[in-house]
Amino acid sequence: MAMTGRKPPPVLPRAVAALREFFRLEAAAGILLIGAAVLALVFANSPLVDAYNAFRALLVQVRIGQLDIAKPLLLWINDGLMAVFFLLVALEIKREVLSGQLSTRAQITLPFVCAFAGVVVPAAIYWLINRGDPVAMQGWAVPAATDIAFALGILALLGSRAPPGMKILLSTIAVVDDLIAIVIIAMFYTHKLSLAALAWAGAALGLMVLLNRRGVRAIAPYLLLGAVMWVCVLKSGVHATLAGVATGLLIPHVRKGDAVPDEIEHSPLETLEHNLHPLVAYVILPLFAFANSGLVFANFQADDLLSPVALGVALGLLLGKPIGIVGAALLARALGIVQLPRGMDNKSLLGLGLLCGIGFTMSLFISSLAFSDDGHVYDISVLGILLASTIAAVLGLVWSWLTLPRQRTPG
Repeated sequence: MAMTGRKPPPVLPRAVAALREFFRLEAAAGILLIGAAVLALVFANSPLVDAYNAFRALLVQVRIGQLDIAKPLLLWINDGLMAVFFLLVALEIKREVLSGQLSTRAQITLPFVCAFAGVVVPAAIYWLINRGDPVAMQGWAVPAATDIAFALGILALLGSRAPPGMKILLSTIAVVDDLIAIVIIAMFYTHKLSLAALAWAGAALGLMVLLNRRGVRAIAPYLLLGAVMWVCVLKSGVHATLAGVATGLLIPHVRKGDAVPDEIEHSPLETLEHNLHPLVAYVILPLFAFANSGLVFANFQADDLLSPVALGVALGLLLGKPIGIVGAALLARALGIVQLPRGMDNKSLLGLGLLCGIGFTMSLFISSLAFSDDGHVYDISVLGILLASTIAAVLGLVWSWLTLPRQRTPG
């Protein structure tokens, strides 16, 4: 049945409203994220440093029968709460692939090309600066990620100057970027595997697949099995956050037109995603930023800022991200493969590339995996992340403010 321009389908207003709510949420989360990082720096460089360190080192123990998990609060945040963050990322990726901005080849080509180049070029810059140092080379993936909450928070400051297509492209690149980061973590940051624990994790995963194939729409069984899988993966040597990814990918998604029972009014995936967004945006990510950004400036020497690790991270984010993303987009457009979204030109594309140099959350997370055995190198890496993300945010905001025209409001 042909669609006319006079009567849009009911799903369109809901989709637009959901997209607006998403952007408002991410913008607020970005501001909160920045505040948490600043607060951590204040605590770490003031008489409150002992309280800050005691907070991160607080031993939290969970024991059920023979199962005993005892970790400092910092690791519960990085291994446990961040698994919920990755669960949300997986839900977003699945929804976008099945029914969103990544559901067709035309929609996925530009963000995939940009995200891929935005990972390869920063990693190559880091490699060029740190090659020959096996310890430093463990952090090659640190400058490869974009922080969507931070970046959208800065973009929101542009108000009506930022065209909708720029917001959609930025968020879609960040989703693909997160997917690539998940693959990198699974392939390169896994140590000392326990086959027995992996087998139990595989059994939990298999049960979730069975539930999905049998059409079980209730969310609770998936989350229960996901928690079991998280414990098994934690004990296996694979990073526990990947259990969140696997769980998210198996939560059922009901699309418009799917044959489902009458009592299923909303997609289980979208329901869980909607419920998790505030928890992740307003609690988990700020808590992660607070726990992982507390650098003690007195511990640094003047030449630490120019060390290969700091330079590799900073230049990877500041130069590698915009060069990779902008260069890939221009090349793909010249080849006739893609077109820029409506309202975007080369100037706005450069502004987007600069904003993608804001690494922060995922960069901090990868850094914690890469340098878990060397605290000083980790601190230097975090210094590079914080400096580069701050500079990228300022440059992206100023450039976009000066080059983007103010959008006229219809009517």
